[in-house]
Amino acid sequence: MTAVDSGRIVILGAGIAALSAALRLAPRPVLVISPEPLGQGASSAWAQGGVAAALGSGDSAAAHAQDTIRAGAGIVDAGMAELVAGLAPDHVAALADIGVPFDRDADGSFALSREAAHGHPRVARVKGDQAGAAIMAALVAAVRVAPSVQVLEGFAAHRLEVQGGRVTGVWLGLADVASAPVLVMAPAVLLAAGGAAGLYAMTTNPRRIMGQALGLAARAGAMVADAEFVQFHPTAIACGEDPAPLATEALRGEGAVLINRNGERFMLAEHPDAELAPRDIVARAIFAQTQAGLAPALDTRAAIGNALPEHFPAVAAACARAGIDPVTQPIPVAAAAHYHMGGVACDGLGRSSLPGLWVAGEAASTGLHGANRLASNGLLEALVMARRAADDIAAELPAAASPLPEVILAPAPGGLPVDPGDVAHLRRLMTDCVGVIRTAEGLRNALDGLAALARKPQPDPMRNMIAAATLITAAALDRHESRGGHFRADYPKADPALAHRTLLTLTKAEGMRDQKELA
Repeated sequence: MTAVDSGRIVILGAGIAALSAALRLAPRPVLVISPEPLGQGASSAWAQGGVAAALGSGDSAAAHAQDTIRAGAGIVDAGMAELVAGLAPDHVAALADIGVPFDRDADGSFALSREAAHGHPRVARVKGDQAGAAIMAALVAAVRVAPSVQVLEGFAAHRLEVQGGRVTGVWLGLADVASAPVLVMAPAVLLAAGGAAGLYAMTTNPRRIMGQALGLAARAGAMVADAEFVQFHPTAIACGEDPAPLATEALRGEGAVLINRNGERFMLAEHPDAELAPRDIVARAIFAQTQAGLAPALDTRAAIGNALPEHFPAVAAACARAGIDPVTQPIPVAAAAHYHMGGVACDGLGRSSLPGLWVAGEAASTGLHGANRLASNGLLEALVMARRAADDIAAELPAAASPLPEVILAPAPGGLPVDPGDVAHLRRLMTDCVGVIRTAEGLRNALDGLAALARKPQPDPMRNMIAAATLITAAALDRHESRGGHFRADYPKADPALAHRTLLTLTKAEGMRDQKELA
């Protein structure tokens, strides 16, 4: 066995949660594991909307928390909502202090947009749709010059090492080449490696973000919470790209409307807030229009018009690649897997059920999002929980000697490669059977397909994906109701008796899968 005792806190992931935590832990030595060159490949950099915070006149942290609770369809942890909303303004201010160029009004105050299910304009944004990229750029610049932070690029976590019931390290391999993994020992591991929406064939997430973080933690024995709740963004641009580019919700906040091929505004009949209804409602309406062949589209012409290219450059660029002129044409849209409300169960300090393992960002399930994440609360939670997890790790561990020698890894080539055909099959199973609208029959079919994939010899990265997909599917089969992002056509109503969060282990989820296999 090849092992390296790093002496460093290991952070898996390189998005906003991971980099924020790395900086917060300074001067403690940290090792950040990034499969891509730093700043690339993280969902954070793709986030268009911004950071939600009560920064405007007439708004308050209490109102922000209430909107979060309301959007979460009855299962939000109210204490977490109040905590995160209360800390939000300070985190936006801290980002501004390190150079994030938030949009400003003429008087210098934050220019705030309103997104779905928010009662006030409270989303701080950058150049309309550039918030994630701008925040990442500022964090990457700070990490690059932080002497306490070493970044290992081109590596990915295969599995966690657990000794005596505690996570003591992580097995790392090359991100893009089959290799024999190397064990890196660590006094603490922070898992901040993204969500699971890339498990779906239609997704807005970077292709590499496919539930590996959830899977490797669950395979080590960590408890998982709310796995069934996947948020489908209503307005992915339906142009054939994989992943699908996003038409940010801020467009609807600026007055853009949803129409079908007949020019009808179909959301008027669906919800009093029409285009600004909670995301799950808008997503199902768009899915229904698509299934009926009515070609749903986002019409920005009247509300935004010629200003779109300047105010929303990412949307304009995606449209240009697809040959769409949003100034003169509606933008074709579809519902796509966007964000996983579930994840590794953790408390308000980021502690998982496994000692030695903390979790932050989309990989975590804190209870903040409930069954349906409030728009732009994702980046906010990543920022808040990264700081809290970092502070808790620092409080638990004795001070480490600094500087430490850099970690140098040279994994030997070899091992079983991930089969692209298996990945494509898994993603199609999830889209077809565990998507916007679910049924018991479809979910059981998905478990059958996952069982067949699990029977094959698979490398760890694929086993992590299969584990994550199994958890989502089993949890969806076990929740006999519709709530937030989880909609069962065979149980279309919410059941008040089920207005609570769910906890699940991989052992139980695999038991559900394999019992069906043997039936």
